[in-house]
Amino acid sequence: MSTTIHREAVVGPDGKIEITAPELQPGQRVSITIQPEPEQAPVEQKRSALDILSEAPGHQLFQTAEEVDAYIREERDSSER
Repeated sequence: MSTTIHREAVVGPDGKIEITAPELQPGQRVSITIQPEPEQAPVEQKRSALDILSEAPGHQLFQTAEEVDAYIREERDSSER
């Protein structure tokens, strides 16, 4: 009777793979197939908009909401002239 045993393993730094199958008998002949798992793309960390803006050339034009309000006020006043 043929039984398939499925195990997952991690390749060690020296390239060794260790498999434990206590249901097999010592001296029993087995056939082993190694199938590497597909490469997974690294998970990219989500970044906040502030982090992205802080890396942009010139960084942020305004440091506070008050600075934004003052700039908008100046722009409105200059367009009314």
